[in-house]
Amino acid sequence: MIKIAFAGFRHGHINALYKLAEENSDVQIVAAYEANADARAAAEADLGVKFTHDNYQDMLSEKDIDVIAIGDYYGKRGSLAIDALKAGKHVYADKPLCTSLDELEEIERLSKEKGLKVGCMLDLRQNKVVQPVRNFIQEGKLGEIHALLFTGQHPLMYGSRPNWYFEEGKHGGTINDIAIHGIDLVEYLTGLSMKNVTSARCWNAYATEVPHFKDCGQFMVELSNGAGLMGDVSYSAPNSSGYSLPFYWRFTIWGTKGVMEFTAGAKEIMVALDGKPNAEFLPVPEERTADCLKVFVDELEGKDTYINTESVIRASRDALKIQAFADKL
Repeated sequence: MIKIAFAGFRHGHINALYKLAEENSDVQIVAAYEANADARAAAEADLGVKFTHDNYQDMLSEKDIDVIAIGDYYGKRGSLAIDALKAGKHVYADKPLCTSLDELEEIERLSKEKGLKVGCMLDLRQNKVVQPVRNFIQEGKLGEIHALLFTGQHPLMYGSRPNWYFEEGKHGGTINDIAIHGIDLVEYLTGLSMKNVTSARCWNAYATEVPHFKDCGQFMVELSNGAGLMGDVSYSAPNSSGYSLPFYWRFTIWGTKGVMEFTAGAKEIMVALDGKPNAEFLPVPEERTADCLKVFVDELEGKDTYINTESVIRASRDALKIQAFADKL
């Protein structure tokens, strides 16, 4: 039985993780901590969370805890993860794991030194469209990949998102916030890793009430085989459309044998191959995919997993490097 404690309930994603933990027969929730009174009250009301500790260090001193699940505001997550690893606890976090490369280096160092695992809610990999796309690419049907584009535009929802999003020092950057999903998925689909950042930019366009908040983010990177990847992860989707538009996680991938395009949650994958006059549409099987927490539990149990500590650290580093490039402008 994996015994898990929750530290922070400042984002809705951690609520989903809490529910996954409740549903997983291999996991037992044994403790919870939240410093913010409003977030604590909301978690009690919405999830029925029973808070056990008023002090994070006191919770870390408990011997009967295997994993610390982190859902505080982004700028605080790195320090919480570092303290958890120092205390000998595995870490599982909502994304982003942290907001600085220095924090990430320390997280990686402690993980290796103490033999501890670090997980992250990179649940885009569990989308039903992913495995058939990966199989198609890995079987060589698209040829060598040379160009990729993904968009992950979100609605800004200023006024309904947590207020801390727009407080200086707490968010850590739009690219680091969102792009990690796409960066991680591109590597999983293609086997290509990020070589260097060609360009990146963040700017304020929609959150006019808070001019310091750079809600738009675009970037271009070179992958390990020389392929080019472009991405847009701006908070530019109309609020009224929410997450329903095709620009929310749409991927286009060009190879020497053709091009394919898909959106997360789609029932079909568009493929246009050289030598065929028309595009084809491949069905997406209605197969249930494992949830992200289950994958982490498998890693803790020593099983081979398609998401692991190394891939989490790598995707986090790539997103942070792109964000750092944009922040220099």
